[in-house]
Amino acid sequence: MTRIGLVGLGYWGPNLARNFDELAELAWVCDLDEGLLGRFGSRYPQARTTSDYAAMLADPSLDAIVVATPVPTHYALARQALEAGKHVFVEKPPAMHFHEMNQLVDLSIERDLVLMPGHLLLYHPGVQKLKELIDSGELGEVVCLYGNRQNFGIIRTNENALWSLGVHDLSVILYLVGEEPSEAVAHGNAFLTPGVEDVVFCYLRFPSGKIAHMHLSWLDPHKMRRMTVVGMEKMVVFDDMELDRKVTIYEKASWPPTDSYGEWQTRSGPIFIPRIANDEPLKLECQHFLDLVAGEGDRQKVARDGAVVVRALEQLTESLRG
Repeated sequence: MTRIGLVGLGYWGPNLARNFDELAELAWVCDLDEGLLGRFGSRYPQARTTSDYAAMLADPSLDAIVVATPVPTHYALARQALEAGKHVFVEKPPAMHFHEMNQLVDLSIERDLVLMPGHLLLYHPGVQKLKELIDSGELGEVVCLYGNRQNFGIIRTNENALWSLGVHDLSVILYLVGEEPSEAVAHGNAFLTPGVEDVVFCYLRFPSGKIAHMHLSWLDPHKMRRMTVVGMEKMVVFDDMELDRKVTIYEKASWPPTDSYGEWQTRSGPIFIPRIANDEPLKLECQHFLDLVAGEGDRQKVARDGAVVVRALEQLTESLRG
């Protein structure tokens, strides 16, 4: 059984600890907060506790490290783990600069280790359904996608809406389109904390001509977690706020003018709500990491896909600061 060491017991770490304890052997937990170490040491008595990251890495029986610390620490901790010969699952984004992410990817390939960014939404059965609909051609030619990730709060002071919220929808858009953007533009403003944009609008154009848009904000009266895909034959919406209607397919299409009728015509057919599995996306994600560690699947692809997300984030950040 894969032996896991987890660093970071704050916001997301407990969820990762729960899943890896069920799916593998949670052998170590690491955090600078002694109170958290005591609490999780009691919850997982088989796991060794430490505030010394190097001591955990020095355990030769440890197979993999899970990094769930604040974003600015991801690169350094992931690099140390790879250099220690450990497979790495690191929460998104693994690095704040593309050149750093490239270093991690190269190191993982050089040492034949897994480097997997925690892009949780890619494992959501609803997003998997969107990918299935696009790849099967059921939607016709896809022309545009747009994501809405808005709420009133949680207000961040150390990372802006693009890096805190946008990384979710950006990873989904890049996964669905299957291309790197040829153009990436972002506009936003910091209304509460100087230098930390609370509202960001992003525009992406792809070599195929597809376009995408993201509205990201924690200053909004509506809580929205929605992705819309517009095809020439059908349109589909993934709404993660819905309990029973995660995915809705709309049979809407248009026809160009003809000799007998000089205007564009539109057609609205039935609405279809497919059944979406209730599997926990985080458990599916953790299992995929363990499968990669076990030698199943393409280790290099998951790392390189993560690098594409970081590069697009960096391009949008440069535009935002422009």
